[in-house]
Amino acid sequence: MRLGQKKNLARLLNPSEIAFIGGADAEVAINEAKRRGYSGNIWPVNPKRDYIAGYKCFRSVLDLPRGPDAVFLAIPPSQVTKIVKQLSEVSAGGIVCYTAGFRETGDNGNLLEKEIIQALGDMVLVGPNCYGVINYLERSALWPFAHGGSCPGYGSAIITQSGMLSSDITMSQRSLPLTHMISVGNQASLKISDFVNHLIDSEPVRAFGLHIESIDNIQEFETTAIKALKAGKPIVVLKTGVSQIGATLTQSHTGSFAGSNEAYKALFERLGIITVSTPSELIETLKFVCISGIPRGKRCVVFTCSGGGATLVADLGDPLALELPKFSEKSTQIISKLLPKIATVSNPLDYTTPIWGKKEYTKPLFQEVIKELNADSAILVQDYPASGLDETKIHYLNDAESFAEVVNEKRIPGAVISTISENIDSSSRRLLMEKNVAPLQGLADGLQSITKASKWSINREKILQRVSQPLFKKSFFKNFSYLDEWEAKKLISRGGIKIPKGIKLSGKDVNRNTKTLAYPLVVKLLNRKLIHKTDYGAVQLNIQNEAQLKESMEEIKSNFKSSFQEYYTDCFLVEEMIPRPICELILGIKREEHFGLVMTLGSGGIFADLLDDYQLLLLPAHRDEIYEKIIRLRVSKILLGYRGTQGTDLSRLLDFVEALIGFVTKSSPSIIELEINPLFVFRESFVAVDALLAKKD
Repeated sequence: MRLGQKKNLARLLNPSEIAFIGGADAEVAINEAKRRGYSGNIWPVNPKRDYIAGYKCFRSVLDLPRGPDAVFLAIPPSQVTKIVKQLSEVSAGGIVCYTAGFRETGDNGNLLEKEIIQALGDMVLVGPNCYGVINYLERSALWPFAHGGSCPGYGSAIITQSGMLSSDITMSQRSLPLTHMISVGNQASLKISDFVNHLIDSEPVRAFGLHIESIDNIQEFETTAIKALKAGKPIVVLKTGVSQIGATLTQSHTGSFAGSNEAYKALFERLGIITVSTPSELIETLKFVCISGIPRGKRCVVFTCSGGGATLVADLGDPLALELPKFSEKSTQIISKLLPKIATVSNPLDYTTPIWGKKEYTKPLFQEVIKELNADSAILVQDYPASGLDETKIHYLNDAESFAEVVNEKRIPGAVISTISENIDSSSRRLLMEKNVAPLQGLADGLQSITKASKWSINREKILQRVSQPLFKKSFFKNFSYLDEWEAKKLISRGGIKIPKGIKLSGKDVNRNTKTLAYPLVVKLLNRKLIHKTDYGAVQLNIQNEAQLKESMEEIKSNFKSSFQEYYTDCFLVEEMIPRPICELILGIKREEHFGLVMTLGSGGIFADLLDDYQLLLLPAHRDEIYEKIIRLRVSKILLGYRGTQGTDLSRLLDFVEALIGFVTKSSPSIIELEINPLFVFRESFVAVDALLAKKD
């Protein structure tokens, strides 16, 4: 982003004057700005009306006193380019283009959108086809609908690709502190990364919430995410939609995996981004990190006044790997003295109703438990009574106050979580926020948010050490072709990758050329178009003699002449059979159009389809990242040695994977895709039994 654009983005987000151009939609936007508390100049522009929302209209942009800092544009798409040119002439700052009918509508709309971009100059543009921008800190709004949301002086900046979702979040009854709400629409000019970059240094912005459908510039996003990580400001992402961007190469497992939503998951993990699957989880996670802060570690203590509640927390927390440390024998003795006799010392801790709401008992209990368990975070489970049934509410508030005092004294993040989302009323939420305790709504989402915040804290430094090298630049490939298996294996063998001993021959050459091979053999039909040979009966195994070899070749040829003529050839690959391995893996590297280089590691052979056991890795990758991906595979139990069986040398396997990466990235940059499936894994060696390879033409 140019310096002039950076200055204009600042003007847009904190404007001294806003021009509202349009009719009915502009009027709504003016009223929303006033309701938000905007105190700057409001300049309606409409050649057909004298007043809008009580403000005198200017007939033209050229009649404005000066170039406005911000513009809300709600006019027909055919008129947008003309108005943008006029705004550029008067040196306006930035535009929110609420108008739809551009790239999202097809070729004609795409041309209109390009015209707008060309007319901008140093102006910045939000949209088109967006809701706009709300700055809760500075009380400005360029927004076409009634909206909610509040800011206690700090909070989360939320940036979405969905206008309706952004509106829904502002209306949520969840007490999420907000600094900004930004709907980016088509991102013709300003991208999500631009807003994050601009707001990273804003002290009130404690975290970012992003709704992402797709990312056009992965490398730019990576730079921004690392910047946020260094600043200690978590990015929480709700990713929607399954990507189709990897459909260029679809013949391999690697191609289908890399082009799926899994590539985004790998990207977010690489960058230390917290991912969520629902809007409520997005809100609760942001609420926790903004209000309570980020835990130093993953040791959590949970208090409840219900035995059933304690059990529910334990059940929900277990699959999340929420760390609930246990009491030592000495700690148990200390804590039992602070509890009624009916209570059991455990974590989660049911402190029981005899001391419920009695601060003189609960506060020292909270203090001692947190101290004894050396907790990094603490939770109090409470479901507040509804209005009219609140005779006992004082007991809840007393315990909440004791809890808040203790977590603040101990300087650890604390949260009050309701079992059922609506069971914390607005006044109680407000009270907790004032005491720097997050009121989390819904036990499942609340536990998720704390667990994920803890993991973010633990992984942050490790990730920052790993990402010293940026992702490989995105690739563009138009013309490429597959090699046959013999050609592919000969190429990778030059890179030091072990392959079975074999020869390429035609049916008539059997007698002359197979003498150098030791039986049993494998025979495969060779054809560049034939990728999945086993599916077509193009492979024969365990051939014991020359006669059987000839018979197998004739059988394969006969089958293809009758059923698969387009794949028929008289060319075969004959190889020595490799003994049964410890296990089979799939290793693939693909130059993906958006993500650069994507690696697949998983269970190989027939299990590549059957088990859905694979991990994706974006390159370049740190050795520790490769190790972590391998260990997550279900097949890793076999790799490590299962029930007394011999495992492989993981150090050697890591060496092999790194060598394969180096071969593709350094030795053979013309390779578009390489897949070894299966890779036979032995104790100290690895053999590429099958290989698929595509190269640039």
